[in-house]
Amino acid sequence: MIRDEISVSIQTLRWKCMESRAYSKRLHYGRFALSPLRKGRADTIGIAMRRALLAEVEGTCITRVKLENIKHEYSAIIGIKESVHDILMNLKEIVLRSDSYGIREASIYIVGPRNVTAQDIILPPSVKIIDTTQHIARLTKSITSDIRLQIEKNSGYIIHSPNNYQDGIFPIDAVFMPVCDANYSIHSYGSGNEIREVLFLEIWTNGGLTPREALYEASRNLIDLFIPFLHGEEQNIDGINNRKGSSHMPPFPLSHVLTDTGETKEKIAFKHIFIDQLELPSRTYNCLRRANIHTLLDLLNYSREDLMRIEHFGKESVEQVLEVLRKRFAIDPPRN
Repeated sequence: MIRDEISVSIQTLRWKCMESRAYSKRLHYGRFALSPLRKGRADTIGIAMRRALLAEVEGTCITRVKLENIKHEYSAIIGIKESVHDILMNLKEIVLRSDSYGIREASIYIVGPRNVTAQDIILPPSVKIIDTTQHIARLTKSITSDIRLQIEKNSGYIIHSPNNYQDGIFPIDAVFMPVCDANYSIHSYGSGNEIREVLFLEIWTNGGLTPREALYEASRNLIDLFIPFLHGEEQNIDGINNRKGSSHMPPFPLSHVLTDTGETKEKIAFKHIFIDQLELPSRTYNCLRRANIHTLLDLLNYSREDLMRIEHFGKESVEQVLEVLRKRFAIDPPRN
């Protein structure tokens, strides 16, 4: 039985690594169990951990590339088989690991003809390449390749505006998330008031972190989020100390959110409401994600007319979004 496999007492909450595999340098898998949990708690923890694993765990990426005397992403370089765009895409695929924060500099200095791989990158001591076989470019002539790289550690992702190139500096869309996927499942046992649950967490990473390390970091990040509630009651944003009861945020007009030059209370709240919390149909949710709409604040930057322009996003999907905004947030987006 699963109960016997995880070998935990009924009184003590414990976790255990059930399985750990490295399918390749870029794909690591881990399966973990936490038990015994009272009925309902496994789902609460599973949802929070999955979100923390996918959004809060930090990774390291190349964020900028400098190529001398190159002005456009689709330029061809004499003596190099790949275009600038191809080189940038290959650099984006490189998986890095770093224990330090801040911007780090790296470089590639190669004389052709030869293949250039991730192994040829000259790195600072604090940065490590997970897979050194990653192809970057093929030098077909006796030329010198001098490429400068900027490396950062962060969480989430950064999407750069197209054509945002100056003096041969090319920003790269950076995905800092070392966790490729995370999933959870629940096993229940017992009966009546003695029902207990086992939470199983599955974690896949790109090798920048092991699944166990990702689990530790996600757990620490969740703990940090709740630490303020353990301290004495503080004044709220308005400077009022609410000692009795609870206050509910009143309905707020859209214009207040989008025209206020400062960080309003509503704006701060909208940053932390993700569209998967809106319980939209899967087709509508997927269309929004493909349009890089991830939070409620992102969504509120779109008018009804803007939403209709989203690929595969029809009138029915727009009405579904509008209904959710009206019912849950008393918001009615403008038509134009």
